[in-house]
Amino acid sequence: MSCIDVTLPPITADRPLLLVAAAALIDNEGRILLAERPSGKSMAGLWEFPGGKVGENETAEAALVRELKEELGISTSVGCLWPLTFASHAYEDFHLLMPLFSCRVWRGAPQANEGQRLVWVPKEELKNYNMPPADLPLIEAIWDLL
Repeated sequence: MSCIDVTLPPITADRPLLLVAAAALIDNEGRILLAERPSGKSMAGLWEFPGGKVGENETAEAALVRELKEELGISTSVGCLWPLTFASHAYEDFHLLMPLFSCRVWRGAPQANEGQRLVWVPKEELKNYNMPPADLPLIEAIWDLL
């Protein structure tokens, strides 16, 4: 077995660490919810797993519960989030660390509260959506889960 030799740039003031929590929301048909980044935001037009930045003194799970309520209008709890995998990706201006949780239990129907488009996607079609580079390796973990 061999490994790919990868060198990641260091975390610096010019390239800070950004902690973001995301969810693979899975409906009763086994589809995953994707959200399109709205115009005006970085990486606008790309599809991603819902979530957002973890605030100061906030756990990734608590941030995700808060973000799902703000962005999608759904309610869930920390106990409904299952750690699935994570992304560690060096973008030009920051280094992203993003735990991805699976979630199958929530209250309410997801709504686009922040101008984003939403789509329920069968796992077989996830690779058909243009996603940020950090999100692409996460698809494999979802395939393994479903």
